[in-house]
Amino acid sequence: MDLFIFAGFLKTISGDFMGEQEKEASLPSKDNFSEWYNELLQIAKIMDVRYPVKGIYVWHPFGFTIRKKTYSIMRQLLDRDHEETMFPLLVPEPEFMKEAQHIKGFEDEVYWVTHGGTSPLEVNLALRPTSETAIYPMYKLWVRSHADLPLRLYQIVNTFRYETKHTRPLIRLREITSFKEAHTVHATWDEAAWQVDEAIRIYTEFYRRLAIPILSSRRPEWDKFPGADYTIAVDSLMPDGRTLQVGTAHHLGDNFAKTFEITYEDSEGEQVYAHQACYGVSERCLAALISTHGDDKGLVLPPEVAPVQVVIIPIIFKNPEEVLAACKKVSEELKDAGIKVKTDDSDKRPGAKYYKWEMQGVPIRLEIGPRDLKNKAAMMARRDTGEKEQIPLEDISATIKETFADIHKNLYSQAEAQLREHIFLCEGLEGIKDKLVHGIVQTYWCGREDCGKEMEDVIGAGILGIPNEQPGCKGKKCPLCGEEAVNSIYIARTY
Repeated sequence: MDLFIFAGFLKTISGDFMGEQEKEASLPSKDNFSEWYNELLQIAKIMDVRYPVKGIYVWHPFGFTIRKKTYSIMRQLLDRDHEETMFPLLVPEPEFMKEAQHIKGFEDEVYWVTHGGTSPLEVNLALRPTSETAIYPMYKLWVRSHADLPLRLYQIVNTFRYETKHTRPLIRLREITSFKEAHTVHATWDEAAWQVDEAIRIYTEFYRRLAIPILSSRRPEWDKFPGADYTIAVDSLMPDGRTLQVGTAHHLGDNFAKTFEITYEDSEGEQVYAHQACYGVSERCLAALISTHGDDKGLVLPPEVAPVQVVIIPIIFKNPEEVLAACKKVSEELKDAGIKVKTDDSDKRPGAKYYKWEMQGVPIRLEIGPRDLKNKAAMMARRDTGEKEQIPLEDISATIKETFADIHKNLYSQAEAQLREHIFLCEGLEGIKDKLVHGIVQTYWCGREDCGKEMEDVIGAGILGIPNEQPGCKGKKCPLCGEEAVNSIYIARTY
């Protein structure tokens, strides 16, 4: 009988192991990033890509919870000195067409509403690709004097762009479902410039809380936001060596103010044009979150944005009531400490449970069984490192919170090291071409637009921009024309 039980035990363990291995095999290796990414979105219940309109996807509740937690961080950062608002989706064609440079940048991407029911509209309506032309007619009415400034508003809305390139969930969409855009009005050009720098500081803090290192750079003139004086953008490194633009900040000068007649009365009673800034982040921040930290087992989430921060797995082979009661007690203590916890007391085998919660990126797994109770402890497994250790049940919430902080620190350190390892300083065209396959190249540039565009054609990649942190350029040459360099630049293959 004992031999029979032992054989059954081996069969159970083997079944758990093999079942887990078979399931893990269903997720491709992260080395095959494109396939891994698309499969993970489905298996981890982030988005469903089967909606019958190209470039438009459906959020699963689990993915939407990650979205809510992520954007709550953005709201915390902006609500310090911004106010949240909501402007209409539909923009009348006359307002949309006012800013020539702006329209030229979006003319091929606009969805137009031309009918109300079966009746043609008197005025066609654009679905906002971005909201300058929806917001600024109202700013004209709201801004009256210098006392109204600065005005800092933001909204988190959906926008629509008729994307003709290869669409990809969270990265290249026709409906951007989570576009945070801030629009500010200032008395002077310098104050608007300060606000652009402040936007980049906010984004740096935002991504730091997601444990994602970013690079900021000033975009070249031909790649700036249509109608802006200049654009500064932030990029993250993706696992395949490409970069993903994950935020932009634009100094609009008084260009839109002149178009939409946004003026204010200054302290001397004169009507003068205001200066403006706008800055945005889309759900690409979630693509970066998933791609930066995920591994071959699935998602790896920083604790702050994980829908489930701790999962408790009862290990039951005797004394089930005692084990379940202990799990309930631990769960209640963690919940009282503000920790999002789930007890998986389903009939699934332990291996299947581990697989499920690892796939969904739960930062900490607690295993509690009779042996643990005897030791007044629980077995803690970290998702980021896979390390396991026994921790005392006494004051377990404090231990968990300390581990959360360490997980976040570790995730950021790993991602930062990965980024630094994939930035290559090159001075020759052949070296640039060679290193671009592996990541980001920092090189030198004479500053001429014609030379910059030709360099992009020759190397088959884009100039991201001029980094804020500049190495010395003295004695350096532009790799294309050989003239003296005036700036260093980042070059990368991009999404």
